[in-house]
Amino acid sequence: MRNIDEILKDGNEKELGELKAWLFREEFRLSMIREELDELKKKLENEKKFHETEMKSQQHKLKVEKGRLEQENRLLEQKMKILQKGFEDLDQDRRTLQMEKDKLNSQRGSYQRHSYSSPHSEVAEMLFSGVNSFLTLKKRYKDLMKMFHPDNVTGDHEMVQIITKEYEELKKAYEMGSRAR
Repeated sequence: MRNIDEILKDGNEKELGELKAWLFREEFRLSMIREELDELKKKLENEKKFHETEMKSQQHKLKVEKGRLEQENRLLEQKMKILQKGFEDLDQDRRTLQMEKDKLNSQRGSYQRHSYSSPHSEVAEMLFSGVNSFLTLKKRYKDLMKMFHPDNVTGDHEMVQIITKEYEELKKAYEMGSRAR
């Protein structure tokens, strides 16, 4: 096919008709492409707007979530401070309690040493030997009272007084010991 400029200068009617038809088809094809491009452009602009809106929404969500996380971190830090303070207080209470326990144990030790210094301490010590708990002490006292009660044939009033005195002293010592624990 000849050049368009040549056909326009010295072309015959048939060639000019073909050129006209070709130009019409080409113009139609180009207008269709323009319409497709315009549609694609609008579609891209809409997608761009949608994505911008979505991005703003996600940024807002991110900002809100970041604020929530910061608030949770502050709350967690406050809880940790409270827990640390609580542990410090518990440790101080434990030390105070240990000091009180040591003091009571030393008082109980001196009280027990003092209680066995009576003239009948050997007899009382022998009667209550092997007692290692408050329940055992009560049982032993009841058994001894059955044996030495003045109403019995083998009863002895003085022995009942010694047993009762020793029982009361040991009972106080066990009560002090149970409070210290």
